[in-house]
Amino acid sequence: MVTRIGLSTSSVYPESTAHAFTYAASVGYDAVEVMVGIDALSQQTSAVKQLSEHHAMPICAVHAPCLLFTQRVWGTEPWGKLERSAEMAAEVGAEVVVVHPPFRWQKEYARDFVNGIAALENSTGIHFAVENMYPWRATKKRGAEMYLPGWDPSQEPYANTTIDLSHAAIARSDVVEMADRLGSRLRHVHLTDGTGSAKDEHLVPGRGIMGAERFLRHISAPSFDFTGDVVLEINTRKCSTREEREADLRESLEFAREHFVVRSV
Repeated sequence: MVTRIGLSTSSVYPESTAHAFTYAASVGYDAVEVMVGIDALSQQTSAVKQLSEHHAMPICAVHAPCLLFTQRVWGTEPWGKLERSAEMAAEVGAEVVVVHPPFRWQKEYARDFVNGIAALENSTGIHFAVENMYPWRATKKRGAEMYLPGWDPSQEPYANTTIDLSHAAIARSDVVEMADRLGSRLRHVHLTDGTGSAKDEHLVPGRGIMGAERFLRHISAPSFDFTGDVVLEINTRKCSTREEREADLRESLEFAREHFVVRSV
């Protein structure tokens, strides 16, 4: 298997999932991660599969609809959302579902989240890669714990995890140290950047302070033995033209290929 450099469909918002596949193919990405969201097409397995086949663009992961603004996508029952995400992943040939830990107010869902994720992996054969989040910072000095059992997946016995560099910037986490704590449990990467502000910036990698190039070199070293995919998940909403958006997507891809030594495993 070879680590692929993929594009998250969220990276082209407010353009559509269909546009994301077009960008990924034209710029030269290896794969796409589908963010199941408010775009109706992203919720339809048949449509997503058709896009993948039309553009000859594999789908490396499905991101479950667990953001605040997708709380009603595929219903409101959280385990049902994860089951549907696994069904979509299996149908489109993806091995990974990216999932966030529960919000603090989802107490019943959070109560057995760790064991529930393990049970879903066993029953579906899909890797549920739990993503690092962050404390919500109300002030410069204080933060609110908004996730249960916690925002740092390295503190829980998940079999598969995702590191997102923008989230780590908010939490002021060292992503190399987090990767070392996770070891072989690091299944998936959201490559992006941040400045350390309280805002989830999702900058083009290299435009923030997270040392994205150092992180990529670290996980691509033979001694680390990373076998997952690296997906660009950036915010291009400030781009005023499609040409500007494509330039950001191209710069991000070139950054990843420069600093991640792709190798067969």
